[in-house]
Amino acid sequence: MPDATFETPVIYSFWHRAVFASTWLWRKSGIAVMVSRSFDGEYIARIIEKLGFVAVRGSSSRGGTSALLGLKSRLEQGSSVAFTIDGPRGPKYVAKPGPVLLSRASALPVAAFYVALSDAWVLNSWDAMMIPKPFSKALARIGAKMLVPAEADDVQMAEYHAKLQAALERATRFAEENVGRVGSAEFPVIKN
Repeated sequence: MPDATFETPVIYSFWHRAVFASTWLWRKSGIAVMVSRSFDGEYIARIIEKLGFVAVRGSSSRGGTSALLGLKSRLEQGSSVAFTIDGPRGPKYVAKPGPVLLSRASALPVAAFYVALSDAWVLNSWDAMMIPKPFSKALARIGAKMLVPAEADDVQMAEYHAKLQAALERATRFAEENVGRVGSAEFPVIKN
């Protein structure tokens, strides 16, 4: 397992554009992730399972309820789960409510993270997907955990959703602003 470990069980959320770096950084971790039920999703599921993740089929647009139940089951078994929170089609940097709903239903915390890259190819796609260039350095920033109470009403759910959005924005800003300092005494390199 990589040195940059996740606490378990926690519901993690991150932006779709950081999926390649995140997948590599936390490979072999057993984290469960939601994968589309589409034809392409089948290939993605096979790839991520070979990298040590657990694929739970469904997306915010198709099979979302069954996928959330599958993720809840994984949490109950002691695994963490992760959402590409603005996927599968965007809009970029706009969090969907799935992690907040799952936190309320599971009584487990949600946390935001982001992985910035020092040197990446950025695709001309809806999410500005980043593909790490050789020898690129990465900086992962994981925010504080937040627990959504089981009795949270619609107004409170909207507040927690806004808090998650803000946490994602803070993690992104910090990582992007500091990735150039990876390798310094403040941000030592962790071999993965």
